[in-house]
Amino acid sequence: MAVPVPIRVLIVDDHAVVRQGIRMFLSTSDGIDVVGEARDGREALALVGTLDPRVVLMDLNMPVMDGITATRELRAHFPDVEVIALTSVLEDRKVIDAVQAGATGYLLKDTDADALEEAIHAAARGEVRLHPEAAKRLARDVRTPELREHLTPRETDILRLVARGHSNKRIARDLAVEEATVKTHVTRVLAKLGLASRTQAAIFAYKEGLVGLD
Repeated sequence: MAVPVPIRVLIVDDHAVVRQGIRMFLSTSDGIDVVGEARDGREALALVGTLDPRVVLMDLNMPVMDGITATRELRAHFPDVEVIALTSVLEDRKVIDAVQAGATGYLLKDTDADALEEAIHAAARGEVRLHPEAAKRLARDVRTPELREHLTPRETDILRLVARGHSNKRIARDLAVEEATVKTHVTRVLAKLGLASRTQAAIFAYKEGLVGLD
């Protein structure tokens, strides 16, 4: 049986003690390999091209290039890399900007090691992970587009599962269909809603009452 490939993680924060602390937290985590650290967004973009991380833990308040700008650039040039925004304070504007820039997850820096590890594994699977309070603020404040076309019952089911944080693989298993079929449905849902990411689709589902915020 093949040994799973560790998830390659890049830590981006302008404070060395924070980077060291996160590295220490993750050093004993199964299936996670911290491949590098960056002090700002610009350095992070340069390192992503050489270190090939799967997940980037991105601080939002940094000099030279802030985390929101870096997330937007990273998602534009490296769409297969997932970004988890990490911040000390849950600020409404930062939450909105980070998600609109393409962050898959949004966590506070006081998140415990187990939750951080779980969020990294979830991000690597393409699953949405948001701090519960961040999800509530996004559902309250983010403007979502009007439904361009009616979703089919199957597309609505898939949207609900995406909003609950399920990966395409898990959705395929739950619905007893091929993973490629789920991927096609997700693409169609995003196109019909005029959205750019699974996280934005989750917010839409929250606002429309398709899933709860519990």
